[in-house]
Amino acid sequence: MDGDLSSSWDSDDEYEKFIRRMNPPRVVVDNDSCANATVIRVDSANKYGILLEVVQVLMDLNLIITKAYISSDGGWFMDVFNVRDRDGNKIEKEKDLDKIKNFIRKSLGEDSSFVPSRRKSVGFTPSSDHTSIELTGTDRPGLLSEVSAVLTDLRCNVVSAEVWTHNSRAAAVMQVTDEETGSAITDPEKLSRIKELLCNVLKGNNRSREAKTTVSVGVTQTERRLHQLMFDDRDYERSDEDSRNEHHRPKVTVVNWFDKDYSVVTVRCKDRPKLLFDTVCTLTDMQYVVFHGNVDAEGPEAYQEYCIRHVDGSPVNSEAERQRVIQCLEAAIERRVSEGLKLELCTSDRMGLLTDVTRIFRENGLSVTRAEVTTRSGKAINTFYVRDAAGNPVDPKTLDDIRAEIGQTVLQVKGHADHLKSPQGSPTRFLFGGLFKSRSLYNLGLIRPYT
Repeated sequence: MDGDLSSSWDSDDEYEKFIRRMNPPRVVVDNDSCANATVIRVDSANKYGILLEVVQVLMDLNLIITKAYISSDGGWFMDVFNVRDRDGNKIEKEKDLDKIKNFIRKSLGEDSSFVPSRRKSVGFTPSSDHTSIELTGTDRPGLLSEVSAVLTDLRCNVVSAEVWTHNSRAAAVMQVTDEETGSAITDPEKLSRIKELLCNVLKGNNRSREAKTTVSVGVTQTERRLHQLMFDDRDYERSDEDSRNEHHRPKVTVVNWFDKDYSVVTVRCKDRPKLLFDTVCTLTDMQYVVFHGNVDAEGPEAYQEYCIRHVDGSPVNSEAERQRVIQCLEAAIERRVSEGLKLELCTSDRMGLLTDVTRIFRENGLSVTRAEVTTRSGKAINTFYVRDAAGNPVDPKTLDDIRAEIGQTVLQVKGHADHLKSPQGSPTRFLFGGLFKSRSLYNLGLIRPYT
């Protein structure tokens, strides 16, 4: 039986490769048809997860998507993206345009092996350069400080990390090296000890939702993996107190299309980079396929509209399923929203640097709500979003004390004054998107509320 299944899987995989070989992806980059954006058109044989593949490539290239038109009904995928660079400009250099085309073609080519994977919550991914540690647990003030202290005590150096918190849950993907070798940790006993101690830290006092310890396999893009970790940890489940704060949430609706077997998902919220990735990532990991879509982020609000079905071919067919889609998309959008004062640390990297910095935050009553840790050519470039332990804005006196201890030039404030206890008027840090200007499916009378 197992042999038959394996043979069938291999046969299907070879057939998909044959289709891609006979129909290579076509990528066209156009700088003439739009005055304020570079237009990228992608045509390819269709497969599950292809939209996420393309969006992820654009995100990895640090491009901002301002518009998108999606169509993947049948055996062919056709998509158009309007993109800009991080400074809001068109991509003018020929070498950058060629890079975009080559990256997308490689991602969608016959040798690509994209599988929307789902993995467990805590584990290690083997690599010759570093060991990747995945963590989930109950969020609390000082958690990052405790985690980094454990790693320092075990002589592990954090070379990069990304930490998200949402709805009292925390998730992290950290790349660490062994201090002695400067490369990946290979000692099984040391790996086991790291997992044991980190799980004890992550459990905290919450015994009802303990951290899991599972060795992971394969490699997944970090931000996608963070979405998966928090989804698996059910951070979308809200308490009664969370339910009272509905006016702060993104506006997500799910309705069924009249006389069609689609469900139509609409999302309205403040725009920011990677918003499209967050929503497409979540729909893909929930096993939904986007057949058609419109995305617009050029005005005061981002608007996204998707026609979806489950991979089994059915639309959303119950109220419970509809609510789950809404809650999961809301959570996916909120996870990346960086609440708190943005601080940037730039200094020479050394063993235990992250431990020392986060210990100072903790001792001064600050809680890290999100963090990005990177090292480049011996330099540590770390970004932290912080609030006080009660979740309130940071006291300016506390901030002065922390900067005096760490170094005024080493730790700089990158956020706005409205994240301090004495707020001053300042523009929001978010980019703003806009309502999709064409007539929506709802206004055309083609969709109806779920009944």
